[in-house]
Formats: sequence, C-alpha cells, structure tokens
Amino acid sequence: MPVLRIPRLAALACAACLILAGCGPDERDTQRPPAPAGVTARAGTATSAHVMWDQADGRAGVTGYDVYLGSKKVKAVPGEKHMTDIDGLTPSAAYTFTVRARDAAGNVSPRSAAVPVTMPAPAVDDRVAPTRPTRLVGRADGARAATLAWTGSADDVGVTSYDIYQGGVRIHSVSGNATTARITGLRPDTVYTFTVRARDAGDNSSPSAGAVDVTTAPAKGSGTSTAPADFRAVSVMEAGRRYIELSWVPPRTDEVVEEYEMFLDSRPTTTIRWGAAPPAGRATYRFDAGDRREASYRVKIRARLPDGNWGAFSAQRAVVVDDGGR
Repeated sequence: MPVLRIPRLAALACAACLILAGCGPDERDTQRPPAPAGVTARAGTATSAHVMWDQADGRAGVTGYDVYLGSKKVKAVPGEKHMTDIDGLTPSAAYTFTVRARDAAGNVSPRSAAVPVTMPAPAVDDRVAPTRPTRLVGRADGARAATLAWTGSADDVGVTSYDIYQGGVRIHSVSGNATTARITGLRPDTVYTFTVRARDAGDNSSPSAGAVDVTTAPAKGSGTSTAPADFRAVSVMEAGRRYIELSWVPPRTDEVVEEYEMFLDSRPTTTIRWGAAPPAGRATYRFDAGDRREASYRVKIRARLPDGNWGAFSAQRAVVVDDGGR
C-alpha cells in the first residue's frame, strides 16, 4: 500500500488549521442577553414618548439597547443608558413599544414585554406651565433603588407627565396621573439628590419641586463602601497656632476622588480639594481651629464620587482643641 508522506511544516500547518477550525465556532459567544425588564412608555408631549427600562446586571455583558415602535427599530441606545425619548409621534394615536438588549458579540435578546401608550390630543396654544409639585419626599429601597412621592401640580389644560431629575439631568418620567416614582440602577451607599417637574401637552415645564436627598443602603457582603475609611481628627499645635488635622483612606472607586465636603457640627463648612493630584494613599487636611481653647467639635466628611454624586459619610469624630496637641 502506498504511503502518502506530508512534509513536516505542511503537516503542522494542517494541524493548526484543524485546531483553529475546530475551536473557533465552539468558543464564539452565542449566549443571548435576557430580555429587558420593567419597560414603561409615557407620553411626554402630544408628539413625544419617554421609554424606560431596567438596566441590565453588569454580568449580562449588555453593550446597547434597541427600541422598537411596533415592528420597526426607531432608536439605538448605548448600554449605560436605560431610557430614551421618541419624537415625531401623532397626537391622539396609540403606539406599542418593545426593547431588546445587545452584547459585544452581536447577540440580541428576545423582545421585552410590549407596552402601550396613547398620545394626548394637541393642546391649543397652551403657553401656561403647570404649578410646582410640592411636598417631595424620598426613601431608599435597599442599595440600588429609591421611591419618590410628591403632591401633584395643577395646569389649565392638564399635566401629561412628571419628570424626575437627578443632578440636573432628567432620568425618569411617569404619567401625569402619578405622584410616585421608583428609581432603579442606583449605586449602593451613595447620596442622590432628586427633584421633580410637571409637564403639560404643550411641553411647558413647571418650576422644580424642592430637592430631596436619598442615601442608598450599603451593599450586602464585601461590597466596597463609598465612605472615607479610618477617618481620624486630632488637635495639633504648630508655630503657636491651633489646628485640627484630619486624615482618612479614600473610598475605592473607578477613578481618583478629587473633592470632599467637610461638615463641622453637622453643618457643611468647606470643600476640600488639592491643587495638584490628590494623594494616592492616605489623605490629610488641616484647618485653623481658631482662638477658642478647649473647644469641642464634631467633624465628618464625604467624597464626591466620579459620577458626580456624594458618597456616604465617614464616621463622625469629636475633637477637643488644646494647646499641647494630642
């Protein structure tokens, strides 16, 4: 029987091709993300709707979302967003929206549950804004959500929606009949400041309700806290002057923390920043304690996180200013 001899280099090349051909398709990511949950659609004006959904868990690998009006894709949204406005709609018409998630490998989730919305009739020369919402209150729902409630606004034609703002940015909308909203996708152990505005079909917005601060709970387990750790406050004497020296370990975040807010006797008193780059390790800050001897102070700080929100407070320390330092 004749023997077919293959040169060694050619044989190795063939083997490599077989390995690549065999492994490539099997190793490709074919796992579809889950369908987005919590999809809502609210009329913002007579011609625009606000569509929102729950942001996917970070482990799902979602890099974007596609919003569908009926069977037609009308908007693509990056993965860090979980809401969008759809414009150009017809007053008094009924629509149905769905959302699909996409991952980096191009896998697309099943469609979300379909949500209907009926647009209001166009307002006739409506130039009067709704009144300001009042009695805004908020509470944390665990580590990653919050619930807001307020007293509704009045309008000469009718309120079509309430817009929730956080840090000056609209993050959510509910219908004009609602006076509560649940905000999800928040960060544990973080202070969020919310306010609410009413909007009518003429796209007139009310003044903002009084702001409310909500602090989310720390994450369970070994989650990283946003509070400065190992916070210390001591009295020191230098060149005949008395100072209070603070020191702490910065919270661990994705980026360097550049700003802190100091509270003295429960009142915000100063913002702490560095002229150059903030210290990489333990941070210190010293301020003049004044001329009052044996004065007692309570001090605590909190960090402004890279996303612009305030983190949780450090432990509060009591310090007595004396001449000898301690």
